[in-house]
Amino acid sequence: MPLLKHGRILGEDAFQPVADDAALPASGAVLVSYARWQAEKDHLSGRNDPLGILLPNNLDMLDFGKEAERFDLIVLQFPKFSDGRAYSQARLLRERFGYAGELRATGHVLQDQLWHMQRSGFDAFEIPRADAVEVFAKASRTFSHVYQPAADGRVSVLKQRLLASQQEAAE
Repeated sequence: MPLLKHGRILGEDAFQPVADDAALPASGAVLVSYARWQAEKDHLSGRNDPLGILLPNNLDMLDFGKEAERFDLIVLQFPKFSDGRAYSQARLLRERFGYAGELRATGHVLQDQLWHMQRSGFDAFEIPRADAVEVFAKASRTFSHVYQPAADGRVSVLKQRLLASQQEAAE
Protein backbone atom coordinates (compact mmCIF):
# COMPACT_ATOMS: atom_id res chain seq x y z
CA MET A 1 0.00 0.00 0.00
CA PRO A 2 1.45 3.43 -0.94
CA LEU A 3 2.57 5.64 1.92
CA LEU A 4 2.38 9.43 2.16
CA LYS A 5 4.46 11.10 4.88
CA HIS A 6 4.72 14.86 5.46
CA GLY A 7 3.15 15.37 2.04
CA ARG A 8 5.78 13.27 0.26
CA ILE A 9 5.29 9.91 -1.38
CA LEU A 10 7.54 7.24 0.10
CA GLY A 11 8.78 4.40 -2.05
CA GLU A 12 8.84 1.78 0.67
CA ASP A 13 7.68 1.47 4.24
CA ALA A 14 10.60 0.93 6.64
CA PHE A 15 8.33 -0.93 9.08
CA GLN A 16 7.67 -4.60 8.44
CA PRO A 17 4.27 -5.76 9.77
CA VAL A 18 4.64 -8.94 11.82
CA ALA A 19 1.62 -11.15 12.49
CA ASP A 20 0.93 -12.14 16.09
CA ASP A 21 1.86 -15.78 15.44
CA ALA A 22 4.94 -15.05 13.26
CA ALA A 23 8.53 -14.95 14.44
CA LEU A 24 10.07 -11.52 14.83
CA PRO A 25 12.92 -10.78 12.43
CA ALA A 26 16.33 -10.53 14.09
CA SER A 27 16.73 -6.93 12.97
CA GLY A 28 14.90 -4.14 11.23
CA ALA A 29 11.91 -1.96 12.01
CA VAL A 30 8.81 -3.95 12.90
CA LEU A 31 5.13 -3.17 13.34
CA VAL A 32 3.27 -5.29 15.90
CA SER A 33 -0.31 -5.38 17.11
CA TYR A 34 -1.40 -4.06 20.49
CA ALA A 35 -2.24 -7.63 21.53
CA ARG A 36 1.27 -8.80 20.74
CA TRP A 37 2.73 -5.83 22.60
CA GLN A 38 0.69 -6.75 25.68
CA ALA A 39 1.84 -10.38 25.51
CA GLU A 40 5.53 -9.73 24.75
CA LYS A 41 6.18 -6.30 26.25
CA ASP A 42 9.44 -7.24 27.99
CA HIS A 43 10.90 -8.94 24.94
CA LEU A 44 9.84 -6.19 22.51
CA SER A 45 11.12 -3.42 24.79
CA GLY A 46 14.60 -4.91 24.54
CA ARG A 47 14.83 -4.53 20.74
CA ASN A 48 17.39 -2.04 19.45
CA ASP A 49 15.60 -1.51 16.15
CA PRO A 50 12.62 0.81 15.57
CA LEU A 51 9.33 -0.48 16.94
CA GLY A 52 5.86 0.37 15.70
CA ILE A 53 2.44 -0.55 17.08
CA LEU A 54 -0.98 -0.92 15.46
CA LEU A 55 -3.63 0.20 17.93
CA PRO A 56 -7.30 -0.80 17.89
CA ASN A 57 -9.54 2.21 17.40
CA ASN A 58 -11.50 1.42 20.57
CA LEU A 59 -8.42 1.59 22.82
CA ASP A 60 -8.63 4.22 25.55
CA MET A 61 -5.59 6.48 25.07
CA LEU A 62 -5.66 7.31 28.78
CA ASP A 63 -4.68 3.66 29.40
CA PHE A 64 -2.03 3.59 26.66
CA GLY A 65 -0.70 7.14 26.43
CA LYS A 66 2.18 6.86 28.86
CA GLU A 67 3.61 3.98 26.81
CA ALA A 68 3.48 5.94 23.55
CA GLU A 69 7.02 7.29 23.85
CA ARG A 70 8.37 3.73 23.53
CA PHE A 71 7.31 3.58 19.87
CA ASP A 72 8.82 5.10 16.75
CA LEU A 73 5.53 4.60 14.91
CA ILE A 74 1.92 4.43 16.07
CA VAL A 75 -0.68 3.35 13.53
CA LEU A 76 -4.31 4.33 14.17
CA GLN A 77 -7.18 2.75 12.28
CA PHE A 78 -10.16 4.17 10.42
CA PRO A 79 -12.19 0.97 9.87
CA LYS A 80 -15.07 2.76 8.15
CA PHE A 81 -16.12 6.22 7.01
CA SER A 82 -18.40 6.91 9.96
CA ASP A 83 -15.88 5.91 12.66
CA GLY A 84 -13.70 8.87 13.63
CA ARG A 85 -12.37 7.69 16.99
CA ALA A 86 -8.82 7.75 15.62
CA TYR A 87 -9.07 11.56 15.35
CA SER A 88 -9.50 11.75 19.11
CA GLN A 89 -6.79 9.17 19.71
CA ALA A 90 -4.36 11.17 17.58
CA ARG A 91 -5.07 14.45 19.35
CA LEU A 92 -4.67 12.85 22.78
CA LEU A 93 -1.37 11.26 21.79
CA ARG A 94 0.02 14.54 20.44
CA GLU A 95 -1.44 17.08 22.86
CA ARG A 96 -1.79 15.28 26.18
CA PHE A 97 1.00 12.72 25.98
CA GLY A 98 3.44 14.70 23.81
CA TYR A 99 4.01 11.89 21.33
CA ALA A 100 6.56 13.11 18.77
CA GLY A 101 7.05 10.00 16.63
CA GLU A 102 5.34 9.07 13.39
CA LEU A 103 1.56 8.89 13.67
CA ARG A 104 0.04 7.03 10.73
CA ALA A 105 -3.58 6.67 9.58
CA THR A 106 -4.67 3.43 7.96
CA GLY A 107 -7.92 1.96 6.72
CA HIS A 108 -10.66 4.19 5.37
CA VAL A 109 -8.41 7.18 4.64
CA LEU A 110 -10.19 9.63 2.34
CA GLN A 111 -8.69 12.44 0.30
CA ASP A 112 -11.17 15.05 1.52
CA GLN A 113 -10.43 14.22 5.18
CA LEU A 114 -6.65 14.30 4.85
CA TRP A 115 -6.35 17.94 5.93
CA HIS A 116 -8.36 17.32 9.10
CA MET A 117 -6.32 14.21 9.84
CA GLN A 118 -3.13 16.27 9.59
CA ARG A 119 -4.57 18.92 11.90
CA SER A 120 -5.40 16.15 14.40
CA GLY A 121 -1.75 15.10 14.49
CA PHE A 122 -1.31 12.50 11.74
CA ASP A 123 1.84 12.92 9.67
CA ALA A 124 1.67 9.75 7.57
CA PHE A 125 -1.09 7.99 5.67
CA GLU A 126 -1.54 4.63 4.00
CA ILE A 127 -3.18 5.46 0.68
CA PRO A 128 -5.81 2.87 -0.29
CA ARG A 129 -5.15 2.97 -4.04
CA ALA A 130 -1.82 3.29 -5.83
CA ASP A 131 -3.39 5.36 -8.63
CA ALA A 132 -4.56 8.01 -6.13
CA VAL A 133 -1.23 8.84 -4.47
CA GLU A 134 -0.63 12.09 -6.38
CA VAL A 135 -4.16 13.30 -5.60
CA PHE A 136 -3.62 12.59 -1.89
CA ALA A 137 -0.24 14.34 -1.93
CA LYS A 138 -1.86 17.44 -3.45
CA ALA A 139 -4.71 17.29 -0.90
CA SER A 140 -2.16 17.32 1.94
CA ARG A 141 -0.97 20.74 0.74
CA THR A 142 -4.41 22.27 0.10
CA PHE A 143 -4.18 25.06 2.66
CA SER A 144 -1.17 27.19 3.48
CA HIS A 145 -2.52 29.01 6.55
CA VAL A 146 -4.46 27.90 9.62
CA TYR A 147 -6.79 29.88 11.85
CA GLN A 148 -7.01 27.69 14.95
CA PRO A 149 -4.33 25.95 16.98
CA ALA A 150 -4.41 22.17 16.69
CA ALA A 151 -2.33 19.06 17.29
CA ASP A 152 -0.15 19.59 14.21
CA GLY A 153 1.61 22.51 15.90
CA ARG A 154 1.21 24.95 13.00
CA VAL A 155 1.19 28.61 13.99
CA SER A 156 -2.19 30.28 13.44
CA VAL A 157 -2.58 33.42 11.32
CA LEU A 158 -3.53 35.43 14.43
CA LYS A 159 -0.41 34.35 16.28
CA GLN A 160 1.73 35.14 13.22
CA ARG A 161 0.24 38.65 13.12
CA LEU A 162 0.82 39.16 16.85
CA LEU A 163 4.42 38.00 16.56
CA ALA A 164 5.00 40.28 13.55
CA SER A 165 3.55 43.30 15.34
CA GLN A 166 5.67 42.59 18.44
CA GLN A 167 8.75 42.34 16.26
CA GLU A 168 7.90 45.64 14.54
CA ALA A 169 7.37 47.32 17.92
CA ALA A 170 10.73 46.04 19.15
CA GLU A 171 12.54 47.53 16.14
